[in-house]
Amino acid sequence: MPKPNNVIQKPKQCHFCVNNIQVIDYKDTQTLRRFISSYAKIVPRKRSGVCSKHQRKLANAIKRARIMALLPFTNK
Repeated sequence: MPKPNNVIQKPKQCHFCVNNIQVIDYKDTQTLRRFISSYAKIVPRKRSGVCSKHQRKLANAIKRARIMALLPFTNK
């Protein structure tokens, strides 16, 4: 029998839309680390709360940062 869902969750808002960030910079590793899991995987949109437009830009920025060796590909 499923548990009743009594918790009301507020809708997640996109971090980049709320803070009016237009350009996601691959050199800004502190911001990019927020959207990487402990296994160094890119966090999905549903979990991070980022809109689809910024999720695509975020994924490209993380991939660029990995190639430039600013972020790890895997966790040790």
